[in-house]
Amino acid sequence: QVQLVESGGGLMQPGGSLRLSCSVSGISFTNYDMAWYRLPPGKQRELVASLTSAGITNYRDSVKGRFTISRDKAKHTVYLEMNRLKPEDSAIYYCHLQLGSLYYWGQGTQVTVSS
Repeated sequence: QVQLVESGGGLMQPGGSLRLSCSVSGISFTNYDMAWYRLPPGKQRELVASLTSAGITNYRDSVKGRFTISRDKAKHTVYLEMNRLKPEDSAIYYCHLQLGSLYYWGQGTQVTVSS
């Protein structure tokens, strides 16, 4: 069974950095697409960044130049490096895996940006 486990969230001051990790288990191949979504308080879930199996990345406008999505295929781990954090980045961050018509979600990790 495919499982995604996020880690790395926490409380950070504005301007700081955090790196989220998503460890994937239960899958032996690597040709799947990955993404990070977030759920801000009182808002709908939104796509933050995506990374295809071919290495193509995509970011929402508000995080371009600040966030970087990457993966270590050997470790089945996807990362989200978040720099110059802003209070509006506060949300629960979810890891997402897409394999054809199948998709899986992690349990989420809380990121709070506040002074």
